[in-house]
Amino acid sequence: MSFRITGLDPAPFRELYGLPDEELARRGARRMIADQAPGFPDRVELRDAEPGKSVLLLNFTHLAVDTPYRSSHAIFVREGAERSASTINSIPESLRARLISLRAFDAAGMMTDADVVDGKALEPLIERFLADPAVSFLHAHYARRGCYAALIERA
Repeated sequence: MSFRITGLDPAPFRELYGLPDEELARRGARRMIADQAPGFPDRVELRDAEPGKSVLLLNFTHLAVDTPYRSSHAIFVREGAERSASTINSIPESLRARLISLRAFDAAGMMTDADVVDGKALEPLIERFLADPAVSFLHAHYARRGCYAALIERA
């Protein structure tokens, strides 16, 4: 089964790029400088920021549904990220290199299944979840910190 992994749209984050630290703080965000790779996975481009690059740490509502599963959490966005990643039948290295919590949701935003897997073994779990006709989409999360990573859908 073909699948697409998509990063976040950069549009909502652009207004934050270049803001002074004080203004970011007023908006609940923080600027950080990547000091290792991997370590700062950007949710727009779905790649780790290179050491020395600026990232924004902010809260993001990744599941804006009117169910008990509505959810937001901290994410990193590389300051200046402009192009949302989109891969078909390919796992970005930022996901492949980490332990992933994969969550399956139906069209109403209710979770139907979930599991944790090493990112190197993600494809079979994606295929199993998407084989269920009740599943509308998947959310990948970085399991150790619980942060949203990416959207996965049928391609």
